[in-house]
Formats: sequence, structure tokens, C-alpha cells
Amino acid sequence: MPTINFLTGYGRFPKYHENNVKALKGNSQKKGVCVKVRIVKPKKPNSAQRKIVKVRISPTRCLLAYIPGQGHSLKSYFSVLISGGRANDLPGVRFSLIRGKYDFNFKENFDRQHKRSKYGLSRAAASNFSYDTF
Repeated sequence: MPTINFLTGYGRFPKYHENNVKALKGNSQKKGVCVKVRIVKPKKPNSAQRKIVKVRISPTRCLLAYIPGQGHSLKSYFSVLISGGRANDLPGVRFSLIRGKYDFNFKENFDRQHKRSKYGLSRAAASNFSYDTF
């Protein structure tokens, strides 16, 4: 037999979703200014030279962001666009940059067919590529 408290739902609260990307304050993307560009090594068992950048998103808030893709021309005081998305093997790096926006508009030196939006390539730029060149 159910109790009165069970039937009335007393003491039950709806689930509250808390955003994991708190530094962006509810925004999906945010503009920032590069403070320092660094190279770090990933944790075990991976071995590489990962490029990251320290970004200032407000006068008091700095965070670390991963630079996706191959090659970049970022320097201090460049404007960049940040989104959530962590680098799995870099502790403390919870954000990534978006290519092709503001001062981060360096194009890669090869033609990419897949995941173009992640790396700032348009369909027109990718359509100039042909497999006959190999």
C-alpha cells in the first residue's frame, strides 16, 4: 500500500542540469584574447607535442584552450573564439579554439574532405582537391 508522502511526491525535486563549461557562463562560444601560446606533453601512454594557448575571456578570467588541426600562426594579443570541448590527454585543458574566426584564420597546408567545419574550411576550398594528384 503506497503512503501519502509517496503519492503526493513530497520531498522530490526535479533534476537540475548544471553546465560543465562554467567559464563560458552559459554561452556556447565566447571571444577571448591570447595571452600565451605554449606546447605541452600529454599524459601517459601518449607521446606528442600538443599546442595550447592561455586565453583571457574577461579582465579577471583566464583559461587554457587546445589548438586543433595542423599548424597555426597564433601569437599574443590575437583574438580567438572559444568553445567547450576538452583535450582528453591534457589535464586541465577543457576548451578548444574554433578555426577561421577573428585572427585564427590560418589554413592547413593540405585539402581536408571530412570534419571541415572544425578546421575552418569551406566546401568550395575542399572541392578543388582531387585524388588524381597522387
